[in-house]
Amino acid sequence: MQAPIQYHKSADGIVTLTFDAPEQSVNTMSDAMRQCFADMVTRLQAEKDDIAGVILTSAKETFFAGGDLNRLYKMQPADAQRLFEATELGKNTLRRLETLGKPVVAALNGTALGGGFEIALACHHRIALDKPKVQFGLPEATLGLMPGAGGVVRMTRLVGLAASQPYLQDSKLMSPAEAVKSGLVHALADSKQALLDAACAWIIGHPASTQPWDVKGYVPPGGWNDADGPKRWISTAAAAVRARTKGCYPAPEAILCASVEGMQVDFDTASRIESRYFVQLVTGKVSKNILRTFWFRANEIKSGAQRPQGVAKGKVGTLAVLGAGMMGKGIAYAAAARGVDVWVKDATLAQAAGARDAADKLLAKREEKGEIDADRRREIVERIHPVERYEDLAHVDLVIEAVPENPALKAEITKSAEPLLADGAFWASNTSTLPITGLAKASGRPDRFIGMHFFSPVHRMQLVEVIKGEQTSKETLARALDFVIQLGKTPIVVNDSRGFFTSRVFSTFTREGVAMLGEGQDPAAIEAAAAFAGFPVGPLAVLDEVSLSLSYNNRLETLAAHAAEGRPLPAHPADAVMKRMLDEFGRKGRAAGGGFYEYPAEGGKVFWSGLARHFLRPDEQFPQQDKQDRLLFSMALESVRILEEGVLDSAGDGDIGSVLGIGFPRWTGGVFQFLNQYGLDRAVARATYLAERYGERFAPPPLLQDKAARGEQF
Repeated sequence: MQAPIQYHKSADGIVTLTFDAPEQSVNTMSDAMRQCFADMVTRLQAEKDDIAGVILTSAKETFFAGGDLNRLYKMQPADAQRLFEATELGKNTLRRLETLGKPVVAALNGTALGGGFEIALACHHRIALDKPKVQFGLPEATLGLMPGAGGVVRMTRLVGLAASQPYLQDSKLMSPAEAVKSGLVHALADSKQALLDAACAWIIGHPASTQPWDVKGYVPPGGWNDADGPKRWISTAAAAVRARTKGCYPAPEAILCASVEGMQVDFDTASRIESRYFVQLVTGKVSKNILRTFWFRANEIKSGAQRPQGVAKGKVGTLAVLGAGMMGKGIAYAAAARGVDVWVKDATLAQAAGARDAADKLLAKREEKGEIDADRRREIVERIHPVERYEDLAHVDLVIEAVPENPALKAEITKSAEPLLADGAFWASNTSTLPITGLAKASGRPDRFIGMHFFSPVHRMQLVEVIKGEQTSKETLARALDFVIQLGKTPIVVNDSRGFFTSRVFSTFTREGVAMLGEGQDPAAIEAAAAFAGFPVGPLAVLDEVSLSLSYNNRLETLAAHAAEGRPLPAHPADAVMKRMLDEFGRKGRAAGGGFYEYPAEGGKVFWSGLARHFLRPDEQFPQQDKQDRLLFSMALESVRILEEGVLDSAGDGDIGSVLGIGFPRWTGGVFQFLNQYGLDRAVARATYLAERYGERFAPPPLLQDKAARGEQF
């Protein structure tokens, strides 16, 4: 079998080590790669008197993708010592390479992320191929991890303690040009041959090379920890990290600790400190939660795991968007930015033209930041075509209807426009709650009718909820999923039901916050419970933004629809509070002047003083952990019911959707993974306690109880 690293020595003594993992599209630090790399460095040490220098490069399109996440995911607390020893052994290889006494150059022919970029940092000189879409950086923190191959130690010494944190804690990625500007890459090349030629030239010109931190008297940018700048930064850094993470995300805190502690000891001790924090994160629950959902499940979705079998993949070249409101404008922009020609229709041509204007404003901001140039901005805007007549849409591949949530209006538009479309076109309704099967009754071809629930703002939100009606064909589902992936977004698939998955689950979060207010809880404590559980915004603040009146009207419509179907929903304690806020106090939300909060012209929002007068009962406050768990469990238990009912086919889609769409805390990995890591038997017990104390809505669903009894997970 081919070795994962090829060794070649030129006539002038320059050794090129070429990473080329067999039967893989990218290079990863597998056990075979790790051992081969160690053996290659041992060989270099043995032959160093006959070597002029070393070049590291890759035979793949990318340089190196990083660590083996499958291996790391399997690591448990019992494996900590073994993982620590393996981590130290891998670092020993890099340390032996950088102290070889010969110049070592990373010839970065493509993207180098995570462990791949850590390999590059262990080289004395880095040259990158300057081509589009190449990225460099250390993205481990986004997966609940941290660099474990010397990335923290080398980065802090190269750019300084404070300056390194955006690359470490925030996983800031760099283009080749940005990497040169930062000083982390030294030069660029415009072809692979020029890249290797430059590497050889540098080796010849620098026969005695060493890392800067191995030179006596070296001082990193900004100074060591005892310098004034780092001392001031350290004094506030921990508080800043905790304010941002609320203690839910251990990776930024571990990175900060490894960075600060590592900058007050020698390199090798700093490296061991980094290894210990790395092992803690790998064997902890949070990284497991995030990896399961945002690496493994996300990659399954990208590879088409949800697509019906036997349907050829396709692309949408032309799109019609009906309705140029906030959602329609966002969808038009998202599609145009991905190379789709978009025709937009609204009640007037001027309204339709608003989609072009909105896209141009977004693109202007990107141009100011240097993300695009004027030509690219013009190209995207010119893909958006305002039109007056339905007849102008006859040629499109897909229609997305994005008018307000009014079934009669949606039906009228469907009947007017659909008959004009070509036979191969399909239709999607952008709706957050209305059942697709009902909307499809206005269609002459319900097999080509599907729901696509985009989230606002469309240009930022990555999730799209794809809803199958009773007659939606597998071909239409496949085409819809292909289109969402084409937009660079993440689809989840749900079966038809009022509220689908995201809207139904999200409503439990907001209603639970309102219910606690009605029970006399301090509104500040309710919002704090959400923050410390990891939610981006508290339930009362969210309702103010969404509008209390809109939320309450949706609730009344849902109650009426269920009653008409002969399956009435139980009363919820939030209903009476919402009715009182609207009818008695006229508090409709931020857009109407204020709801739970007041919004003064100057300064930040403050709680409406009426909350304390009409709801607060200071002597009846219950534990803060109960508040947090009510918010978390209300959403997780409703998700289990949705899976139980068959509205969701996949718990993995529920996990992705709950975090990307409705703000369930990312540290949990999503609603189902939250229950898995909590322990299903413990979750049943906790839900039972919450039900006994706060209401039957917390009663553990049969599916949860059954899985707990069988020792299974979602």
